[in-house]
Amino acid sequence: MKKDDGSSLAIGLSLGLVFGLLMDNLAIGLAIGVALGASGTFARRKNQK
Repeated sequence: MKKDDGSSLAIGLSLGLVFGLLMDNLAIGLAIGVALGASGTFARRKNQK
């Protein structure tokens, strides 16, 4: 099994950061970004099997 390089987590965090800055609530934006990044990692891993 190939190790994850963390790119989906980085993309999720950056999108969450932008969302948090736009909505003026950085903490919730980062939490949403981590959730999106983690779900992207699991989705990619599921598709590779």
